[in-house]
Amino acid sequence: MAKIEQKQVVVNEIKEKLEKAASVVMVDARGLTVEQDTALRKQLREAGVDYKVYKNTMVHFAIQGTQFEGLDEYLAGPSTFAFSYEDATTAASILNKVAKDVKELEFKAGVVEGIVYDAAGMKLIADIPSREVLLSKLLGSFKSPMSSFARVIDQIAKKDGEAAAE
Repeated sequence: MAKIEQKQVVVNEIKEKLEKAASVVMVDARGLTVEQDTALRKQLREAGVDYKVYKNTMVHFAIQGTQFEGLDEYLAGPSTFAFSYEDATTAASILNKVAKDVKELEFKAGVVEGIVYDAAGMKLIADIPSREVLLSKLLGSFKSPMSSFARVIDQIAKKDGEAAAE
């Protein structure tokens, strides 16, 4: 297989991942120990996130004409990419959690639902709770007023029942 054909296979692999991805996070993972990198990869894999190192030139060709094209300006130096497919904030939150303990892991940039963010923006996105957590908080806020209303009605009914008994 010619060298160009080998590179095209990698570019196509990246394109396939980008087509399915809800978000992509770029990090600089230089300086991580083998144990740290293995633990990080395990956490990401369990969350359904693809985490892989690609050559910047391959990514450059793969992102042309896609919503991820804004990452082009950040393609300098070693880059590792995390592709989230279901929840757009999953990769960013896991990477942010690990980066708090491992100072060598640094955000470079990312794209979430078509919007390009720099490193600071990705850290803010990483602090957003997952979709499931947000939905449970929303449902909890709906339930609270209904529970209070039910308790008040119950107390009124008990009070009226006691008054009728007298």
